[in-house]
Amino acid sequence: MVEVHTEQVLVVPTELFHKLGHFQGFTDDVERYLDELFSPEHVSYRPRHDVEEDPSFKQLIPYCILRYAPDESVFQYTRGAGQGEGRLHAKRSIGIGGHISLSDAEADGDLHPYEEGLRRELAEEVIVETTFQQRCVGLINDDETDVGRVHLGVVHLLDVHRPQVKPREADIVEADFQPVRRLLQQLDQFETWSKICLEALFHPSR
Repeated sequence: MVEVHTEQVLVVPTELFHKLGHFQGFTDDVERYLDELFSPEHVSYRPRHDVEEDPSFKQLIPYCILRYAPDESVFQYTRGAGQGEGRLHAKRSIGIGGHISLSDAEADGDLHPYEEGLRRELAEEVIVETTFQQRCVGLINDDETDVGRVHLGVVHLLDVHRPQVKPREADIVEADFQPVRRLLQQLDQFETWSKICLEALFHPSR
């Protein structure tokens, strides 16, 4: 019999998220959540096929936005049929990231499993041919969609020194840097998390 590999992904109890302070949409109150969410007593690794349909757990997902600040543009792309979460195919996105897996915890390095997973996901999906500065700017929660109900996004803003980023995965298509003002006029084409981030981080009224 052939052994089938089951991906084990990092999750926290949804009950913990509600205890810390449930919200819908975006919050920039990072300090309120992250220490507790990443505490070893709360995190666990569970089969992805189980937790994708189990709203009692939230899968923690790094969501990296690459910005070129001089002309206020961000890296955007369309998700191809083989890229990640099937329920998001053909949607445009400004986020790069994915699940933190047990293999990130077992990696031979000094990084926290979450940081290792962020680094791995970024390296797997895009080629960044420039230096950048990174900071965590908020969290996303969307309980109004099937995908959002079982995920919690941790948003990282990566300010690149040059707009030199290109896809590594073949299923990241129609990718380039585009002015935020243009993307704000095309919100209906984007996945929900990207809509939330565009309005929360870049809307002129903010």
